[in-house]
Amino acid sequence: MLFEDLRTIHEDLERLEQGVADRMLEDPRHTRDRLARDHEISGFLNRIETQSKRGLELYADHDGARMREVQSISTGDPFDEFYKQLNTIKDFHKRYPNEPVENLERAYKRRAVGDDVPIASEVDTMFTGEEAFGRFFDLYSLHEDYVNLPGTKKRVPYLQYLDSFDNFSGIPRKDKLRDQYFQYVGALASYLENFMRRTKPLEDLDKLFSTWDKEFEKSWEEYKVPGWEKQTTGGASNGPVTEGTGEGVWCADCEKEFKNDNVYKAHLTGKKHIKNAEARKGNGETNGNTNGTAKPLGSSVERLKERAVAEREFRITKLASAMQTERTDTRENVERRSHLTEKERQQELEALYAQQSEPVGATGEDEEDDKDEKIYNPLKLPLAWDGKPIPFWLYKLHGLGVEFPCEICGNFVYMGRRAFDKHFSEARHLYGLKCLGITNSALFREITEIEQAKALWDKIQKDRKKEVQATEQVVQMEDKEGNVMPEKVYYDLQKAGLL
Repeated sequence: MLFEDLRTIHEDLERLEQGVADRMLEDPRHTRDRLARDHEISGFLNRIETQSKRGLELYADHDGARMREVQSISTGDPFDEFYKQLNTIKDFHKRYPNEPVENLERAYKRRAVGDDVPIASEVDTMFTGEEAFGRFFDLYSLHEDYVNLPGTKKRVPYLQYLDSFDNFSGIPRKDKLRDQYFQYVGALASYLENFMRRTKPLEDLDKLFSTWDKEFEKSWEEYKVPGWEKQTTGGASNGPVTEGTGEGVWCADCEKEFKNDNVYKAHLTGKKHIKNAEARKGNGETNGNTNGTAKPLGSSVERLKERAVAEREFRITKLASAMQTERTDTRENVERRSHLTEKERQQELEALYAQQSEPVGATGEDEEDDKDEKIYNPLKLPLAWDGKPIPFWLYKLHGLGVEFPCEICGNFVYMGRRAFDKHFSEARHLYGLKCLGITNSALFREITEIEQAKALWDKIQKDRKKEVQATEQVVQMEDKEGNVMPEKVYYDLQKAGLL
């Protein structure tokens, strides 16, 4: 039976290779179909590796079973061996009468639309609705964990968190050694790694992660991991410890830097410092270098915990850098969804569910027709979020066919009243006014011509001068003889000695 197993393995490998080749020739249109194809190819490659290892073990024949089977066929009666194996097969099917027979030809063949067998895909249950089949991150739960961490000063909005979740410099080191922070960075690193594995199934990610691990080991040994640089200690055991910028004095007990030596010395007599020093001493830690070669137990345990936290932070930084495109798309998607109405969000969700309910194998004539189909847009209407032109009634309702040129913006033409009203507070229009020497842009709304803007600015300047002069004429002064005059004239005459 070993030769039959080898024959089955070879047949399986050939069909797997053909299945991979057939799917590599496809060019799916949607992200969901592409991911389904890649995961299917990844499953085939894993099976090829498994079957190849099994075939090599049979060829190696460590226990000599294959050689004994060859001798029994070649030296003995071949019919006896044949009927012996036939009876073995019959006995097996008597014990398991309903055992299904695997059809290798159908197992790896690309199913077409309309087959009786339903086409299921693991991609449908692999991603959440927020992830949109691997296009965006879903960090809402991790964001809640982050804002509840000790050491975070204020509640960071989700959009700001998307920009700074790989920046750990704002959290004190003592707070990083807490279990809550350790669980948070572990969950964040696990999510990003899992997300990359789900979205890039055909890449050799294990090799990439191994390279990152070696880079971290080298940086950790050289104390070059960002945020975990080496602390340089003073000479005396009770002396100050400098850290960070090196400009001030570092107190290792309170983990705080002092810019002034006098402030540091006064701090040493405080109750908080004495309490922290006693707690640090009770854990077997010291402020400075120890004279012996052995390190305290507390320091070694703390060092191991620092390494575990630093490793996860390093992995998060690398993963975020490798998936910068998904990170940018996530931020843009969150900003876009924040401006949608509830009805528009519901329509978008229904469109996503409709796409999810379609069979993954729908890549026949319908898909070819979709590829050849061109969007018919003779009126040059703007495109909506689904890539199709907006309705003509909506185009007329918003007045998108009306042109509003602006000479101050370099004769730029704005389509529609909404875009025209909005552009007065945009950078292009403000820069044009600044080039004309106009600083107060609030008074120049609805003005688009350069000459009108200059004339209005000159009029404003003249009015301001008149107001200043009128203000100066308000205060009246009277001399000893009873002559009334403006304040400025009075002081001028007084300086000249004419009063």
